[in-house]
Parts: sequence; C-alpha cells; structure tokens
Amino acid sequence: MNRSSSAYERELKQILQGTAGESGQGPNGHAPFLVVRAAGSLGFDLVALRPEFAFPIEVKASHSATIHFSAASGRAAEQLEAHRQSVERVGLLALYAFRRLGRRTGDPWRLFVAPGPPHRGRLGLLRRRLPPIDATRTGHAVLRWEDGMALGEFLSCVTGLVEPPG
Repeated sequence: MNRSSSAYERELKQILQGTAGESGQGPNGHAPFLVVRAAGSLGFDLVALRPEFAFPIEVKASHSATIHFSAASGRAAEQLEAHRQSVERVGLLALYAFRRLGRRTGDPWRLFVAPGPPHRGRLGLLRRRLPPIDATRTGHAVLRWEDGMALGEFLSCVTGLVEPPG
C-alpha cells in the first residue's frame, strides 16, 4: 500500500459519512456524520459532526502495530498536548483513529480517546468506553493498535447512545 496520509483521511471520512467504498467496510448509512477535512486549519485532520456529537479526529496510519509519539522529534507529543488543550477548553473529546496498513481482513481502524477531563452525559459514557491513548513506562504517549476500539464498534456505541434500543 503506497498511499499518502490524506488518502486514509479520505477513507475514514467516507466511512463516517456513510459513503464508504474501497475500504471494504460497509457504509455507515444508518447514522452518518457530516465530516469536514480540517487538516492545516484546526490542527486536527477531520471533524465529524452529528446533532448529538462533534468529534475532532487525528488520523494516524502505520504498518507497525504501535505508534510512538516520541518519534519524529516529539512533534506528535506536542500535537497531542495542543489537541488536549483545545478540546478541554470547549468540552469535547479528541479522537485518534489508527489505520493499520497491510491488514487484509477485519476492521483496519481502531479508535482512542485523548487525555482530558471526565465528562458528563453522553460524552462521559463514550469517554469511559473508548480506550485512552496509552503511555510507555517512561511516560511517552503511544498507540497500540490491538488495544483500540474497532471503528464498527465505535459507530455502534455512538448509535446506541442516541437511539433507543429496539
């Protein structure tokens, strides 16, 4: 797979807005989001919107099962802290979407929640269900793909929080 990171942003955007194609994932037509590519302007790659939720999303992709935020001169760690501060001011959850490259079966996407204060209501419930970005023994942030929540499970979670069962 030799695609740029913007290709993975577009892939996730299509899935979230219910127009998924090549990723092999079924469309999210039941509960679509309005998704805006925000790269360069807001510091996040995507912003997913529904009447009940607004999720700023940072998209990461790697062949490796682990992404270390301490790599690349610590730029990702600085970005994580900036994201945390941005969403804390307005009471949102910042999500990190990790696309595992080279996966031929199953859901290649995993989601994590960035550090932040506890929230009440639906955001609080969602924060408690989403796995947090982990830290190494030395305190550096890390994404471990196998610890993340599958994108399909996340979408079911969001739908379950806003629609009555049945």
